[in-house]
Amino acid sequence: MDDAIIGTNDDAASCKRFAVEKGYWKDPFISNFVPRVAKKAPEINRGYYARVKSIHILVEKFIKLTKGQCQIVSLGAGFDTLFWKLKEEGLAPKCYVEVDFEQVTTRKCHFIKSKQRLLDGISDEDSDIVLNKSELHSAVYHLVSSNLKQLSNLESKLESCHMDRALPTLFLSECVLVYIDVESTNKIVKWIADNFPTAFYVNYEQVNMRDSFGQIMIENLRARDCVLSGVEACQSLESQLDRFLTHGWTNGDALDMSTVYKCLPQADLQRIERLEMLDERELLDQLLSHYCLVWAYKDTLDVGLHTINLS
Repeated sequence: MDDAIIGTNDDAASCKRFAVEKGYWKDPFISNFVPRVAKKAPEINRGYYARVKSIHILVEKFIKLTKGQCQIVSLGAGFDTLFWKLKEEGLAPKCYVEVDFEQVTTRKCHFIKSKQRLLDGISDEDSDIVLNKSELHSAVYHLVSSNLKQLSNLESKLESCHMDRALPTLFLSECVLVYIDVESTNKIVKWIADNFPTAFYVNYEQVNMRDSFGQIMIENLRARDCVLSGVEACQSLESQLDRFLTHGWTNGDALDMSTVYKCLPQADLQRIERLEMLDERELLDQLLSHYCLVWAYKDTLDVGLHTINLS
């Protein structure tokens, strides 16, 4: 089953590359991880635009609010390029950690080692890059392998990145927790809250999975051996947010992606909506209403994490 879950990384990366090629957003790094890909439907491209744009808004606000004195941990990062984009924009945090299955990190290590632009992004003239087949450590960027269901292993891997738990830390997961049983994800969420006094969590994944469209999504994924072991937490926006509020987090918000889409900068929305004709708006709305963006925080340092939103 893990092999099928690992395969979802390639699906997401190829969708992102195609949307970038169509002009939905700029990402000069994604082509280093993904070869040319087949055409994707316009509603898929718009969905990924909303996903990437909204997450970038929250992450950028977090970094600016903390004046860069912060850390980011991307759980199940796959071939995500957010670190390189932030670095190019002058928004790199003090420490950026990516975690994924060893099969994924091995491939990512290979791409980073063989692509000079990626290597330049993680390099620092004052320190060396330490790498092996599946893990990589530089002054600011770390790539480590771990199965998230093994919390003790995840903890030791994060320790190997010399993280400062006193620093404000943002945790990010995109369609990751849904593949892990609820008991295990609750342990992860609680462990973060217990060990990082000032933390911000951004989670993107499915929601409203009880209706017929949601059941079709579940069955289609099951046919590919992708079992949504954590779907119980994806029943509603309330259940999505509750997993944080009942495990040590102070407050937060949860929006379905249909609402998120309307919150994005209007001028840019008008631009991307001119890129492709959309035959059925209803299909896009249905798709967006079955994904959500959730953020939660605990702010012991009182840096103002409650002010971070999409507006």
